[in-house]
Amino acid sequence: QVQLVESGGGLVQAGDSLRLSCAASGRIFSSYVMGWFRQAPGKEREFVAGISWSGGNTYYGDSVKGRFTMSRDNAKITVYLQMNSLKPEDTAVYYCAAHTRVLVTTTPGSYDYWGQGTQVTVSS
Repeated sequence: QVQLVESGGGLVQAGDSLRLSCAASGRIFSSYVMGWFRQAPGKEREFVAGISWSGGNTYYGDSVKGRFTMSRDNAKITVYLQMNSLKPEDTAVYYCAAHTRVLVTTTPGSYDYWGQGTQVTVSS
C-alpha cells in the first residue's frame, strides 16, 4: 500500500512556471513506476508524464513535451513535475499515481494508487 500527497499547485499567468511535488509513503517507493495525470472539467483524465522506478526513463504526453520535466528522488520518496511556459490549456487538477509494473504506462487504469490532486490554474 502506498499513499500519495501532491502539493505545489496554484494560480499563475501564462508563461510562468510551477513545480509540483508528490510525496509518497511506503518503504518500497523505489520499485514503483510513477506518473502524473491531469483532468480538466468535462474532459477525460490525461497522461502528462511518467518515470521508471530508477528515474532513468521518462515519458511525456505530446501536449507537454519540451515544457514539462518529471523527476524523482527515491531518497526523499518524492517525485516532481517541473512545468515551464505554462499555457491556459494546462489548467486542470493534477494527480500523482503509482504502480508496480515494469514499464511506464500512459493509461489511468493501469495505475493502482492515486493522490487527491492539486489544482493548477493558468490565466491568459
